[in-house]
Amino acid sequence: MNRLTFAQAALIAAIVYFLSICGCGGTVGKTSQFDNLVSFGDSLSDVGSYDVGEIATLGGGKFTINGPGNKIWVEDVASAIGASAPCAAQTGLNGLADYGFSVATVNHPNCYDYSQGGSRITDPVGPGNEAQGGSNAALGMLTLSVATQIQNHLSAHGGSFTGKELITVFAGTNDILYASEGMLAGQESPAAAVSAVTAAGTQLAGYIVKDILNKGANHVLIMNLQDLSLTPVALSEPASTQTFIRQLAVSYNTALQAGLASTSASKVLQVDVFSFREAEAANPAKYGFTNVTTPACNLSYAANPLSSSLICTTANLEPGSVLNYQFADLGHPTPFGHSVLAQEVLAQMTAAGSYQAN
Repeated sequence: MNRLTFAQAALIAAIVYFLSICGCGGTVGKTSQFDNLVSFGDSLSDVGSYDVGEIATLGGGKFTINGPGNKIWVEDVASAIGASAPCAAQTGLNGLADYGFSVATVNHPNCYDYSQGGSRITDPVGPGNEAQGGSNAALGMLTLSVATQIQNHLSAHGGSFTGKELITVFAGTNDILYASEGMLAGQESPAAAVSAVTAAGTQLAGYIVKDILNKGANHVLIMNLQDLSLTPVALSEPASTQTFIRQLAVSYNTALQAGLASTSASKVLQVDVFSFREAEAANPAKYGFTNVTTPACNLSYAANPLSSSLICTTANLEPGSVLNYQFADLGHPTPFGHSVLAQEVLAQMTAAGSYQAN
């Protein structure tokens, strides 16, 4: 593999850095009813869409600290409910071959995790997608929209759900990324940014109702977005920017919840990630965190050419004991952070009468 120049690596890092800047109740169903776990979303639920080419060679593939046994929240939940370990429904990269970022796209019919790093709700061109040009074209992430992810599953399974899947939906961060970047760059007004993320939340609710619930799904977990102002990338910004980023998340979550207001509590469980993450930040020790503000991964160019958890492993962590940090990079959780989130999901399922630990 040819070595990336510093400039090229910096440009790609700008994409992967921000993938994740990157209401409860109801019955989801008894554990024995779940045939499998089906996941739609972005990098926060991606179990390996880009675990190919040079990414795989470097030991990466997931947006966390990669390594044997290191899981993200959907894997933890699947294990707890007795479902098969999630695998990526589609893998590949459309980037530069010279750097190991050009790998044919392959669909995996027996895999049900459709989530992809960089994905947005409706727009197929997310962070890292080659259609953006520049550094995006270098990495060439697939970034299928959530709308397309759902349609791909339906197309592969007779146009409907069986009603026995546990379906997770966790998306919207990249839509907020675009809105906030546009406003901060002076390309649109704050009001326009709020309008854009509100529309994204409304769109996702519509897809959930029309293309998931109305297609036979009976057990759906809907995750709202965390308080994005508490991520390391946002904490490096002025207080006014942090406030605006928080408002975007609130606007998105409000629209999503409103769009789901008429859904059946017997089929939908809304997990309030926003409030849970705020509680973690207010009292980290209660949840076992030793740090909730800085990345566990060494994101320097020498240690991590993409400056992203996508290729973070135990070999390129910051010095010291960092495994109980909240964040792996500027926006993605560590495996420990994911496990804490999974425990909260399972606790809320238990409270709804839908899960009992063995």
